[in-house]
Amino acid sequence: MPDTVNNIRPIIRQLDANAINRIAAGEVVERPASAVKELVENAIDAGARRVDIAIAQGGKSLIRVTDDGCGIAPDDLGLALSRHATSKIDGTDLLNIHTFGFRGEALPSLGAVGRLTITSRAEGFDAAEIKVSGGEMGSVKPAALTRGTIVTLQDLFYATPARLKFMRSDRAEVQAISDVVKRLAMAEPFVSFTLRDVSGGGEGRVTFRADAQTGDMFDALHGRLANVLGREFADNAVPVDAERDGFHLTGYAALPTYSRGAAVAQFLFVNGRPVRDKVIVGALRGAYMDFLSRDRHPAACLFLDCDPTMVDVNVHPAKSEVRFREAGVARGLIVSAVRHALANAGHRASTTIAGETLGAMRAEPVEPRIYQMDRPSQGGLSASYAAQAPMFEDGQTPFDAPSARIEANAPTDTPLPDHPLGAARAHLHENYIVAQTCDGIVLVDAHAAHERLVYERLKKQMAENGVARQALLIPDIVELSEGDAALIIGQADTLARFGVVVEPFGAGAIAVRETPALLGQCNVSGLIRDVLDELHDFGSSDLVQAKIEAILSRVACHGSVRTGRRLNGDEMNALLREMEATPHSGQCNHGRPTYVELKMTDIERLFGRT
Repeated sequence: MPDTVNNIRPIIRQLDANAINRIAAGEVVERPASAVKELVENAIDAGARRVDIAIAQGGKSLIRVTDDGCGIAPDDLGLALSRHATSKIDGTDLLNIHTFGFRGEALPSLGAVGRLTITSRAEGFDAAEIKVSGGEMGSVKPAALTRGTIVTLQDLFYATPARLKFMRSDRAEVQAISDVVKRLAMAEPFVSFTLRDVSGGGEGRVTFRADAQTGDMFDALHGRLANVLGREFADNAVPVDAERDGFHLTGYAALPTYSRGAAVAQFLFVNGRPVRDKVIVGALRGAYMDFLSRDRHPAACLFLDCDPTMVDVNVHPAKSEVRFREAGVARGLIVSAVRHALANAGHRASTTIAGETLGAMRAEPVEPRIYQMDRPSQGGLSASYAAQAPMFEDGQTPFDAPSARIEANAPTDTPLPDHPLGAARAHLHENYIVAQTCDGIVLVDAHAAHERLVYERLKKQMAENGVARQALLIPDIVELSEGDAALIIGQADTLARFGVVVEPFGAGAIAVRETPALLGQCNVSGLIRDVLDELHDFGSSDLVQAKIEAILSRVACHGSVRTGRRLNGDEMNALLREMEATPHSGQCNHGRPTYVELKMTDIERLFGRT
């Protein structure tokens, strides 16, 4: 630090180019996964249809990205390694950006901290190669390559060895690289991706592969998500497609019953770019607020597209954060579109529930198969049972008793209606409805299902009639900072919609004049400060709405069918029909399933009949 005690004036120096590049690399290239991200994005920007990534020792010793894109002309190779040199923008408009990269920092930054080799061939030119090591650039030389570009990065951070001390284990770095490649694969379903680990030499081991998809955008994305996230996600996700005020939202959102214990299955893209944006994350959380408990997290893959001038991607060196010009519009579109898509799913619950149910059932070991020739005849079995059975005083056996007798000419039950949840056949333990469908059975938790139905009715009534307010006899004055007070006043219209009426009350204070009647006597100051916390964290707040809906949920719980009450056939079937007609009835108010469906194939497999 400067010696200010002895009044020695510090000297201002101009850093050399290598130091500047190493400093810039610290922002752009945080770890091997960052280098992979920059190189794969360059390949996609070059129009590649196939991208092959090879890594060794978690990317620390080798990262090689091969693509079949347009390539780089020999005369441009040296320029491509110069700072702030790019083919993607001309510098006149930093908001109208249609590509992943645009800063012109990735290649020179990588060359400053590692050993970088670029081999490329553009159409109409011979292949050429250039090397740069620790910022020292070599000359352009002829090379052999059919088409595209191969970028090889060896000994990452060898020029800045202090950074190597902060690297994690090879396994952790491989996982981070895999996550980056998978996100980019989801963004580009028409491009083939292959990730290989060549730590042992040779061709290595393929750790991830995604072949190019065909068809329209939704079909291609569905196929790619099944490949990347697994068939279970694809089977339990509903399509999202909505537009509003210049924003277009597409993608897939998973059913609430297909939730996760952490926010690890949320993939968000803005104009095709993977981002971690608080506005979108908060909107997704708000969309599922009414269907999941606080400890569960939704799964979704959403793409928000808009005119590039409506979003600023130039706010972070890694381009992982964005800033919207109309953040409220973007958030409102996400919340409404996802909720609409979930409502269109009707009473659906995730298919994984049936698998979990079968897994919970432990069938007895299956005996060796008995062939027909070894089976005794039915007559022989009956005679044997009759001979071994004890006799009642009247001469009847237990198999003749009315409770055990199966009448051959018993009247058949009502015909099976063609309904998704089938026809009720039994009510077990005064809570569970067993229904028969055309190809299986359905087991319904009657209390949880009816609780959801009542809750949906209450919400509908509140939406139609509004939130009842109670005026405070003496307005509650909440002292805040001037910035926080302005933030709350800016949300006054939204708060009023849910029964909280606020007004400015001098500098750094607000007056709360009305609160929702459903909340009764509430801590107004605490409520406002909790709303402020959400506004700071996510740019919006659903806290008041969540509190009101929590009360409606409790009312629905007390007003629903109680466990222990026996239902007759008409009541059970009426409940099933209402479930089929009510959106979100596949899960209770806390996101748990209200019914389990087992197909005949599942049941037969359970009993070893397949």
